[in-house]
Amino acid sequence: MSFKIVVDSCCDLTPQMRKDPCFVKVPLSIHANGSVFVDDDTLDQADLLWSMRQSEDAPSTACPSPQAYLDAYQGEEGEDVYVVTLSALLSGSHNSAEQARVLLEEEQPERNIHVFNSCSASSGEVLAALKIQELASSGMPFKKVVREVEQFIYQMQTLFVLESLDNLRKNGRLTKLQAVVTSALKIKLLCGATPEGEICKLGQALSMKQALNKLVERIAADPAHKGRTVAICHCGCLDRAFQVKRRIEETCQAGKILILEAGGITTVYANEGGIVVAY
Repeated sequence: MSFKIVVDSCCDLTPQMRKDPCFVKVPLSIHANGSVFVDDDTLDQADLLWSMRQSEDAPSTACPSPQAYLDAYQGEEGEDVYVVTLSALLSGSHNSAEQARVLLEEEQPERNIHVFNSCSASSGEVLAALKIQELASSGMPFKKVVREVEQFIYQMQTLFVLESLDNLRKNGRLTKLQAVVTSALKIKLLCGATPEGEICKLGQALSMKQALNKLVERIAADPAHKGRTVAICHCGCLDRAFQVKRRIEETCQAGKILILEAGGITTVYANEGGIVVAY
């Protein structure tokens, strides 16, 4: 049976995934310094970063409309549809995808469709999409794929270290006091996602190198990481991403390690120099 995997544009697909017709990306849009950026293949990351730096206001994002998702769901008769979105606690993307699901089920009740709340972003969405592809390609029945992937998402871990917390502070994702203190003292926070998909602080360090070492140490201390694929997304800092990759190879027992490039939405929240890791 054929299938498609619909993702929002915070899912930072690998080049190989972008070439695979089973993946369909629905873009969010970004408003920064008076300009509107559509988070698709035409987005200029350098231009977006410049616009964010020039503005004292927070960049804002707009989720896809239910109609945009519905258009992406359309396909051949009998085609299964799997959808992966940003954490429902971080964006309205999940809600739009769910509204479109209801519309599709009214129009084509025979189609199988499920919307996954990744409870993550960026690297985490990529891992969920790859898991769907692996299971669906094996011929596993739709309902079993859904059960397996929901369990995978529940067990998945997302960690990140940011060079700048400015956008998170501006967007209210971090308490103002914490952002001011970390900025003044140049402290780097190690953050993660709660099981519900909310941002939480896991630790702190005096330098980016120390914070990234703490991130790798946290992975190494988690027995569940063994054999798992690790996805490392970077925002304009490829060398830093490869440094993290080498540290994971040296100290952990992970499986495949992917290096991803941040799209527009990840750039808004991670900002230049940010690293997001999921496993």
